[in-house]
Amino acid sequence: MSTEKTIPATLIPGDGIGPEIVQSVVEILDTVGAPFKWEKALGGVAALDATGSPLPKETIESIRRTGLALKGPLTTPVGGGFKSINVTLRQEFGLFANVRPTKTIVPGGRFENINLVIFRENLEGYYAAMENYIPYGDDPHAIATSAGYTTRRECNRIVRYAFEYAVKNNRKRVTLVHKANILKLLTGLFLEEGRKVAKEYEGRVEVNERIVDACAMQLVTDPWQYDCIVTTNLFGDILSDLTAGLVGGLGLAPGANIGEKAAVFEAVHGSAPDIAGQNKANPTSLLLAANMMLAHVGRQDLATRIDKAIEKVITSGAVRTGDLGGKATTTELTAALKQALV
Repeated sequence: MSTEKTIPATLIPGDGIGPEIVQSVVEILDTVGAPFKWEKALGGVAALDATGSPLPKETIESIRRTGLALKGPLTTPVGGGFKSINVTLRQEFGLFANVRPTKTIVPGGRFENINLVIFRENLEGYYAAMENYIPYGDDPHAIATSAGYTTRRECNRIVRYAFEYAVKNNRKRVTLVHKANILKLLTGLFLEEGRKVAKEYEGRVEVNERIVDACAMQLVTDPWQYDCIVTTNLFGDILSDLTAGLVGGLGLAPGANIGEKAAVFEAVHGSAPDIAGQNKANPTSLLLAANMMLAHVGRQDLATRIDKAIEKVITSGAVRTGDLGGKATTTELTAALKQALV
């Protein structure tokens, strides 16, 4: 990736606590001399209020120009027929791989030394479903149907992405998670393609398979057996929130949405309007997402510096936000992280 002095990138502050945590992350990135040259863009309710659209064409055009975005949490407006902004972004830019690393930062929890990554197919399954009601008797909505789908191409692509990631990052094992015992065609195709791809990496990356319900149980009884998990859209959404719970919740959960021509990095949590503007929000999830963005553009050196600062500050326990059992404000945590980087 690029090692130029400046790298254009789109910055979407988002809604609720979004502007606060984005400001915190930008300050920390500036402290390490991150190479990003920001194009600020609107999304969510803030964009709807300003432009009449929750995802303005100017924002889409900015991401198309830069191919890179850091996004605060966005709220899809209720009513009005608005489609999920996140789903729209994924489909607009073909962001086929959702990457969710989970790593222990806060010591003393129920689970120590967690270090795994979930790869979720981002474009298909039930999230691209065609839904309908079927009337029965006098009830026009008596039966609800949903027709999800998977394609051989996308199954192959997400599994291949997971194996390539494992090779590049010295990961030892990829687990194919499915429900092919019941959804024999819908997830059977995923498993079939997964096995084909796995053969190409034989001798370099170990592969195993788990039915999704067994995987969910094992993630809370023996999560250390997992290294990389690759799965379909719905299962990946559920399991990645489960794994976030192993390490303290969504306040420590970053995410990346990767396509061939664009990549969007985000905090996994929502916009938390109940604490917006109160200087209480934890910016760590978005900061970890920014670290993934740094690694994506070839600046792992800067990402490693920030990772060490996060570990130092949070492990010490002196400066933690409320969600991590502390009393620090957003600005206090930001200042502590900046100080740890000096």
